[in-house]
Amino acid sequence: MACLATAEVCDNNAALLASGDLRVLQPIFQVYGQCRTFSGPVVTLRVFEDNVMVREMLQTKGEGRVLVIDGGGSMRCALVGGNLGQLAQNMGWAGVVVNGCIRDVDEINGCDIGVRALASHPQKSNKRGIGEKHIPVHVGGTLIRDGEWLYADSDGILVSKTELCI
Repeated sequence: MACLATAEVCDNNAALLASGDLRVLQPIFQVYGQCRTFSGPVVTLRVFEDNVMVREMLQTKGEGRVLVIDGGGSMRCALVGGNLGQLAQNMGWAGVVVNGCIRDVDEINGCDIGVRALASHPQKSNKRGIGEKHIPVHVGGTLIRDGEWLYADSDGILVSKTELCI
């Protein structure tokens, strides 16, 4: 799947931006993983300082999708580490966007996926299994729905109601 340049998409889609069918996430995310550019249909997950459901989701076939995790912006622990980064790569996920922290940065940077997160944190998360999946989440200043399309590159992250064409 060819990835679109986010700057060009913004330049060429003023009407979609104005209508809200195309949204730009706030520039608050750090870039991790080997894939600096990635895109795919979104799968949403809401958890708070608990990554049991993150692992469960990443154990399913990714099929080029992007997991968007609303971790409530917590800076107190990591939701994704090196093992989950490797799992995401092995299961065919295109990328992971975390409204929260990751850890094992060197391991994640060795994975052939794209990862965006607010920061890194050495502490692991809780293991209670509490959360919700396939629901609308608020990440990066915008509402993101399951099944929408996410496009990420060095310029930023876009979310579109539908798949965009080159």
